[in-house]
Amino acid sequence: MLPPDPLLPVLLAVPAVMLACHVGGRAIRRIGQPPVIGEILVGILLGPSLLGWLAPDLQHHLLPPAVLPVVSALGSLALLTFLFLIGAELDLHTLRNARHAVVTVSLGSILLPLALGAALALTMYPTLAPNGVGRAPFVLFVGVALSITAFPVLARVLADRNLETTYLGAFVMACAAINDAIAWCLLTAAIALSTTGSPLSALVAAALTAALATALVLLRPAMRKMLASAARSSDEFVLVILCAGLFLTAYATDQIGVHPALGAFLFGVAIPRGLAPVERSAARIRAVFVPVLLPLYFADIGLRTDIADLPSGQWGWAMAVLAVAVVGKWGGAAGAARLTGVDWRWAATIGTLMNCRGVTELVVLGIGLQIGVITPHLFTILVLMAVVTTAATAPLLNRLGAADPRLSPAPRHREGSYPGPSASDNPEAAR
Repeated sequence: MLPPDPLLPVLLAVPAVMLACHVGGRAIRRIGQPPVIGEILVGILLGPSLLGWLAPDLQHHLLPPAVLPVVSALGSLALLTFLFLIGAELDLHTLRNARHAVVTVSLGSILLPLALGAALALTMYPTLAPNGVGRAPFVLFVGVALSITAFPVLARVLADRNLETTYLGAFVMACAAINDAIAWCLLTAAIALSTTGSPLSALVAAALTAALATALVLLRPAMRKMLASAARSSDEFVLVILCAGLFLTAYATDQIGVHPALGAFLFGVAIPRGLAPVERSAARIRAVFVPVLLPLYFADIGLRTDIADLPSGQWGWAMAVLAVAVVGKWGGAAGAARLTGVDWRWAATIGTLMNCRGVTELVVLGIGLQIGVITPHLFTILVLMAVVTTAATAPLLNRLGAADPRLSPAPRHREGSYPGPSASDNPEAAR
């Protein structure tokens, strides 16, 4: 008798998850939420929190354990291509005169939540830390988890609101990129503290990432010549080069110790602009990966979350984590933005966007769960915090009027001369 074909469960599970995510995304968009919220909720509903609880046999048949790594891998590939596309469309020239503001907001949005998260972790350690885990790695890991901005989800939120190519979108994406680069280096230190590695590996990872980014920028003229030459052969060759380049760069950052998503984004930023074959190839990548495979990544997060297993006595910790996460992230980003000289409306919008969490944090939490520095219950608590803060982003942006054209121009930072909605120029924007 032939063994069962391992492909057959995949052929059932992948379309089921894709269609469910599409329905969930469309439904959640009707109430003003980004589709990613619906996709994460679909994952939670299909996972052990609901379907696995109500109909475990059906859940096992639809999503057997052997299929989950395939769903996760397909979603991860789509995530990398999505970040490559965001990087390719990001115009950093508009931020040249606002470098100080970007750095200020990035540091403010990570230092305050890191400090508050570490303080909360010290109180959580006796009850929520796994047995045998030291205080230092646990505190550092929780602090980092509360400092993350969900770079992929933020990009998705901006894209859904047609803000990804505005100054506001470019500014926030640049801040989030720096924020998450620092956070990944801190994560490396937390992992080193909980394993046999050295904390100095975080410094090495940061230096190597900076070297990789510099090398990509220096190689841009060579890439332009190579892509122009490939275009004379066929657009398909350009497509192959782009896909190979983004995956290899993602692999390089993974080997450095930073998440592959940052490598894909850096490759997108380094791609030469203004080449028609490159733009056509990017459009072909977007047409397949974003609508078809990207929802698998967000659904995979929900499939790993088990809300039903969370003890009732730990809901108080869940509320505390949510409060600290919002106060630290929003306050740090908005306060730092205000220090650069912009009005409160712009600063509040920056704080709201930087408070968006989700997939990036879930990747971090998955690593923590894998190395045993957090428990499954704390993982679930932090997942809920990520979903709530992400879901709150769209209503808060609507309240602040983020789609208002007055927020699209560049604001007047203290170190720049951009015209924009500063409080002195536009009294209405300050309200």
